[in-house]
Amino acid sequence: MWPTVGTAEEEPTLARAIARAIIDGFDKHYRLFRRISRRAKERFESADWQAVQHDVRERVGFYDTRVNECVERLRGEFGAEAIDHATWQRAKLFYIGLLTDHKRPELAETFFNSVSCKILHRTYFNNDFLFVRPAVSTDFIESDPPSYRTYYPLGAGLHATARQIFLDFGWARPFADLDRDVGFVLESFRHHLGGEWPEADANFQVQVLYSPFYRNKGAYVIGKVVNGYQEIPFAVPVLHDAEGLLCLDTVLLDAWRIQLLFSLSRAYFMVDMAVPSAYVDLLRGIMPNKPRAEIYTMLGLHKQGKTMFYRELIHHLRHSNDQFVIAPGIPGLVMIVFTLPSFPYVFKVIRDEIAPSKDVTPETVKAKYLMVKQHDRVGRMADTLEFSDVALPRSRFSPELLDELQRLARSVLEDEGDKLVIRHLYIERRMVPLNIHLDHAGEEQAEHAVREYGNAIRELAAANIFPGDMLWKNFGVTRLGRVVFYDYDEIEYLTDCNFRRIPPAPNPEAELSGEVWYSVARNDVFPEEFETFLLGSPRIRKCFLKYHAELLDVEYWRRAQERIRAGQIEDFFPYPTSLRFCRVFGAPAGDRPALASAA
Repeated sequence: MWPTVGTAEEEPTLARAIARAIIDGFDKHYRLFRRISRRAKERFESADWQAVQHDVRERVGFYDTRVNECVERLRGEFGAEAIDHATWQRAKLFYIGLLTDHKRPELAETFFNSVSCKILHRTYFNNDFLFVRPAVSTDFIESDPPSYRTYYPLGAGLHATARQIFLDFGWARPFADLDRDVGFVLESFRHHLGGEWPEADANFQVQVLYSPFYRNKGAYVIGKVVNGYQEIPFAVPVLHDAEGLLCLDTVLLDAWRIQLLFSLSRAYFMVDMAVPSAYVDLLRGIMPNKPRAEIYTMLGLHKQGKTMFYRELIHHLRHSNDQFVIAPGIPGLVMIVFTLPSFPYVFKVIRDEIAPSKDVTPETVKAKYLMVKQHDRVGRMADTLEFSDVALPRSRFSPELLDELQRLARSVLEDEGDKLVIRHLYIERRMVPLNIHLDHAGEEQAEHAVREYGNAIRELAAANIFPGDMLWKNFGVTRLGRVVFYDYDEIEYLTDCNFRRIPPAPNPEAELSGEVWYSVARNDVFPEEFETFLLGSPRIRKCFLKYHAELLDVEYWRRAQERIRAGQIEDFFPYPTSLRFCRVFGAPAGDRPALASAA
């Protein structure tokens, strides 16, 4: 064991050893992260979709496992808790030195913070002990292989160049008809440009990110075309057709459509990145309105996403003066939800005492949120950032919110002078609660929202998720009109539910009594009851029955369970099915079900 308090000569040696132990822990983490990300190519080629889902779930826990390993090493070898402050500060300086030529310095700094926070008390969370701001620039880090390939169509021609782009990914599985699909891509480009190809400039080139972006049953090729001062982003999903051959399913040419691929309501991508910051920079060039924090998160680098989000929050608080307030909507029975009007997120704290009608505990709520993070969210469940010991300015809390937190969630609060520390907190993108949206919607808007609500429930069911509490208030509407579920305390795997019909009443008196005359187990679900608590409004009822009447039928749910138990994994398209080449050009589509009605 290293001495905890040494001589002046010993301390630099101890600090250097601590820094080396932490960077070794991070390098091990990222080595394993890249290994499982590279394996996505093999899974895609072999169409092993069950293994894809397994790898996504497994990767979510990688970071915390490596952090805990590193903490145990520091405790065992160096007696970390007893290390004096001066030594810890020197360890940080030595660590910065180790990052000078590192390919992933921003991730390594975050790893250092994570390890330090496990050892130090939070009163030391400042610039001397943590990387509150980045210390090492990520600009111009060289990558081998390079982060993107560059192609010059003026020599070989557009068709041959586009064809080569897809061949260069080296998939072992052959294409059904690559020339045909490339033709569809180029025709889509021409139409996007107004029907005519512009004159090629001297710098005419195509930049394509080196690694495909694997998710679910697809591989996405992402890049941009540069011609003079014009830049056109693109994303091409590569799928398997009905015969198991590769095909290009569509091409997305609008930045906002590509941005939807990176929505936090979808599963994380698997991408093999030697230099993640280079991928983020190119993606930011394509999606300038997408926060870096969200891009890192969608690349599977959740902790880096959280670090950058927290920095953005602190920066925003310094440049604003509005107060945190109770979020609009019907108060929850499990969570207290608040928001900062000038910041597009909501903050959720678990109540100390959960209403008896909710058969959950704080521990089960946390387990449900972890379940969502590990699951395919199919664009219908909001991702959450989970934080511990978040210190926020006490003066920024409205009196009403502060009173509610102190009355209903006192166990997770700690006063530290001008700071209010929240021991456990979830943060999500803010949406308009569906019940509020419907209250103010016109006929056309209401019909769209109700149809979207039913589509969300269908797609969640196909992904083996039953929302549990299906009330309108538990769903939100995004700025693009998509309905997303965000209240997870009662979700279950669909296959764990027992869908039943309500048995006939033994006599008229029992039916009129208002009391339940049949036994109900914990996971019993009676779809007939949905009509009672969902369809009280005549106009909502009319819209719902027009599009989703079968959701009230127990057989619909049992058939969904049968498909899942048979190992069937549905397709979910993060773009409208009307954009698929099989719809636009009449190309063979295979037998994939078109579940997604819109992106």
